[in-house]
Amino acid sequence: MAPSWLRRLRGARAEQGGEVESITLSTGLGKHVDDLDRSVDPPHRWWRPRGFAGNVRFLWRTSLPFRTTLIAVVLTTTTVVVVALVMGNSIARDLNTSRTNQVMQEAAHAVAAAQLNFDQGTETEELALTALRQQALDAAVAQAPNSEGWAFYLASETNERAPMQDVASQEVPRDLVSQEMRTSVRDEPGTQFSQSVTLRDEAGHSVPGLVVGSTVNVPTVGLYELYFVYSMQPSQDTLDFVQRTLAISMVILVLMVGTIVGGIMRAVIRPIRIAATTSRKLAAGRLEERIPERGEDDIGTLARSFNDMADNLQRQIEQLENLSKVQQRFVSDVSHELRTPLTTIRLAAGIVYARKDELDPTVSRSTELLHDQIERFELLLADLLEISRYDAGAVQLLRKPDEAVHLVEDVVGSMTQAATDQGVALVVRAAAEHIDAEFDERRITRIVRNLVANAIEHSEGKPVVVTVDANATAVAIAVRDYGIGMTEDQQTQVFDRFWRADPSRKRTMGGSGLGLAISQEDAQLHNGRLEVWSAPSLGTNFRLTIPREVDSPIVSSPLPLIPEDAGADTYIVDRGDRRSAAAAEPSLETQPLDLPWFSTDEIQRFSDEELLAAGPGAASRVPRPPEDEARRAPEDDGRAPEDEGRVPEDDRPGDAGEDRDEKGDER
Repeated sequence: MAPSWLRRLRGARAEQGGEVESITLSTGLGKHVDDLDRSVDPPHRWWRPRGFAGNVRFLWRTSLPFRTTLIAVVLTTTTVVVVALVMGNSIARDLNTSRTNQVMQEAAHAVAAAQLNFDQGTETEELALTALRQQALDAAVAQAPNSEGWAFYLASETNERAPMQDVASQEVPRDLVSQEMRTSVRDEPGTQFSQSVTLRDEAGHSVPGLVVGSTVNVPTVGLYELYFVYSMQPSQDTLDFVQRTLAISMVILVLMVGTIVGGIMRAVIRPIRIAATTSRKLAAGRLEERIPERGEDDIGTLARSFNDMADNLQRQIEQLENLSKVQQRFVSDVSHELRTPLTTIRLAAGIVYARKDELDPTVSRSTELLHDQIERFELLLADLLEISRYDAGAVQLLRKPDEAVHLVEDVVGSMTQAATDQGVALVVRAAAEHIDAEFDERRITRIVRNLVANAIEHSEGKPVVVTVDANATAVAIAVRDYGIGMTEDQQTQVFDRFWRADPSRKRTMGGSGLGLAISQEDAQLHNGRLEVWSAPSLGTNFRLTIPREVDSPIVSSPLPLIPEDAGADTYIVDRGDRRSAAAAEPSLETQPLDLPWFSTDEIQRFSDEELLAAGPGAASRVPRPPEDEARRAPEDDGRAPEDEGRVPEDDRPGDAGEDRDEKGDER
């Protein structure tokens, strides 16, 4: 038999080779084959606020170059902003200090020139003092060419009879110099003081300014205050230019860093992306794919190592594939070759078996054993042929609309004698009279027969319950027994080929050891699933879930995997009200339907003896309540008999290996 991974690889390779008529085994390896070279584009539109944020999050998760570039840009921007702030503050402080020192030095020279003129004059008359004041102010203004204006105030505001009153240039309003500054100048004669003020330029705009003040002494009059006003706009213009230059440089630097890092990352990540794409193609079955080898650097070494690995992997897979083909061919040939002599042996054994009563007891018993073993041998050959079709990927699915409840009833009816021999009661529970779906009747019948046979084999004489239900998207069939059960480790191996939970356990119903493996393959062909729940001493529940229509997804299973009576050790019949089959598991195990089950007003527990007394092996269907019958659709009342329109087994397509098997599989 081919390993499962090799069969999956073949299925993936078959998908890329074009449309095939036979249904191959698919496990998802090839589902991305058509998207390997497709670029990953953001899912939203950039100009929308939410779309922009969504695209950034998407690229952050999916693109290493974008993530690295964004980190580099953010770190660079943070660094440049911090540096620009530090440099801007330092430059602004230096410019302000330099300009302040310049104007204060100029104002000191102007005050010295005015004081020199006042010291040289000895006038006491008012007109002479006014002329002296004007001469001194002219000398001071000549020493302060950068000033915007001046002011000459009497230090003592209470001396209204002073020969020289306050005077100021037109540009300097009286309230420009604050009272606090005037007080400081008067309190410390001969000391310079400065104060920042706001000036108005010719256009009426506010500009920064500085007022520098000191005192001058008029020998014959007294102490006066002399102020000069300077504009700080030149320093502000220089600072604005520096800040603009820093901002533009910062933006250019960030863009350059982003571009450089992005380009480098794209160049570095491109070989990695090629390697990832090639790996996905190899995983999808394109074993001839290789990475281009360029250069002698680390990337080139990676490409060569990867290609060497791919070459070795391809050789190993091809060798295993050839070996598997030989093995499959051997199994198929042997199975087919054995059918002819086996048919002859069966015919001869049948003749002898028909006349066994005429033989002595020893020979008669040998004839019975021979007849049973030939039947088992035929079953084994049929299963081997079927499993070889799965391995070869040549299985065909013949779906058609059918009715699930009648199918289950037919299977249970065919197993009645086997159940009677084991002392097991069979019970069928259905949520409705008719549950329609599209499926391959032969394969679903085989699955149900295998599950029922296994349940009978391991039920320890307790009842076996087969439940059928459906919802809008799926049909589910559950087979529940109350026998020995399985451990968690055993549940993981229950679908393996030729696996038995207890090899020492005696087989009472035959079985090839392939029944559950074939059943799982049949379920997967229908895009369904076959699952198992079990607990030691509490029994086992197998659940088959298939879609109701071709290619329709299964949203939820109509039946819970863990049965409602998971803790019970025997079957409980509810003949009362309508019960809701509450989901025992979340998510896919939920069961949204309110199921009409059984109908009496009380729950009765049946012991094994009572069930056997009522007719062991009898396939019992639960009677419908009158209101359920009234709700049935009109067309259901006139439905055709069960067997009408069914294809006889002998007329169904397929070779003899695809005949219905009458025996189950060992769990």
